[in-house]
Amino acid sequence: MLQFALTTENTHAMANALFAPLRLGSMTLPNRIIMAPMTRSRATAAGVPQPIMAQYYADRASAGLIVTEATQISYEGWGYPRTPGVQTPDQIEGWRMVVKAVQAAGGRIFLQLFHGGRIASRLNRPIDADVVAPSAIKAPGQMWTDAKGALDHDEPRALKTEEIKRVASDFAQAAKSAIGAGFDGVEIHSANGYLMHQFLSSNVNQRTDEYGGAIENRIRMPLEVVQAVIAAVGAGKTGVRISPGHKFNDIEEHDIEKVYGAYISALDKFGLAYLHVMRPLHEHAIDPVTMARGMFSGSLIAAGNYTPADAEKLVAAGGADAVAFGKAYIANPDLVERIKRGVSLNVADEATFYTPGPEGYVDYPALVS
Repeated sequence: MLQFALTTENTHAMANALFAPLRLGSMTLPNRIIMAPMTRSRATAAGVPQPIMAQYYADRASAGLIVTEATQISYEGWGYPRTPGVQTPDQIEGWRMVVKAVQAAGGRIFLQLFHGGRIASRLNRPIDADVVAPSAIKAPGQMWTDAKGALDHDEPRALKTEEIKRVASDFAQAAKSAIGAGFDGVEIHSANGYLMHQFLSSNVNQRTDEYGGAIENRIRMPLEVVQAVIAAVGAGKTGVRISPGHKFNDIEEHDIEKVYGAYISALDKFGLAYLHVMRPLHEHAIDPVTMARGMFSGSLIAAGNYTPADAEKLVAAGGADAVAFGKAYIANPDLVERIKRGVSLNVADEATFYTPGPEGYVDYPALVS
């Protein structure tokens, strides 16, 4: 068993907005502490979830809701090595194993649907497929490949206009597969510089057709994806994640209030299970969580390095309905109980975030009853 240092900040017992039940779509969550989606690279090279993943997620089943790591909807959307898909029978059965373990432990779990767009290396794909993006603009930086180490991102080609509706159909089919595997719902990844966020961006989307230029055109593709998924599985089983102002993967957004004003207003009309908003991790003039709260009438999940104390204050003040935790959940499978008791948290070992095997994945110590 690994031993980890404890934080110096004591997460004093909250009294306790975080522990009030929350109606989310068709479910009632027992608490408002959400496990954020986090890539951990423990699937097989073919994208099949492994038994160790069932243990990892089941250990965290006390969360109000688990949102899984980003899961590829197609080989074209594949990004990082050893990340899961939801396309093949083996991938779907692997996820069914995970879902059964979580639900047997009393948990609730949504699958995050992902297309990486230009953030990709073909070497990571079990089956070769084009790297695509809104425009043929290569992403700076590098991606890890198990075959050759860190390599520059591949040069993408621009999606053809007629291909964009096919991408929406890929999302819809992946959503159906997820529900068929037993998931309680799906979250659409429209954040962090991946394909849907690339369409929203002012520097990556240089299209001149109906999917580029004016704001109503740049939000068109993401909205078509959301509509396709809702048609496939229902609005009450569909959440959307956004990250306004987040610069990850070389995204630039010079008109955040206008773009997300239009995007969030449109999303609000769909009756989604929730909107999941990640605040920027750098200084920014606009707080997207506050902006979204004023525009979105449904359930709002906030994310972005909140401490338990900050999360409780936010929820108690009505600034969000729930808060998602990332690194805290990596190192603390019993995070809900730790917050409830007001004890310190284990510190995550960043060296093992993406390495294969159990170390830094299923060996963090839990509290002794």
